[in-house]
Amino acid sequence: QVQLVESGGGLVQAGGSLRLSCVASGNISSINTMGWYRQAPGKQRELVASIVNGVTRGTPVSYGDSAKGRFTISRDNNKDTISLQMNRLIPEDTATYYCRGIFAAGTYWGQGTQVTVST
Repeated sequence: QVQLVESGGGLVQAGGSLRLSCVASGNISSINTMGWYRQAPGKQRELVASIVNGVTRGTPVSYGDSAKGRFTISRDNNKDTISLQMNRLIPEDTATYYCRGIFAAGTYWGQGTQVTVST
């Protein structure tokens, strides 16, 4: 089993910034993919950003179209924590943000953290 705990959501004005964090614990494999997805009311869950941990050549990252140029995903040194720095937030970024991890033990999701961007 793997547990994912998100933090850092909240209410911010348009143009502002937030930083989300996700801590993984439990049966964590050394090579894994962790990332952020979001889901707004009435919409499908979509990829925000993901990062592969434990590879020796570079740190492969990928971003959804909505995140490119504004959001940055990173991993902390212990490789069990990822962060999402969100800048220049717009009201359309309002959603519940979920951390997802793909490990040898399986795919896991966090409970989600709410991000609300006001005009």
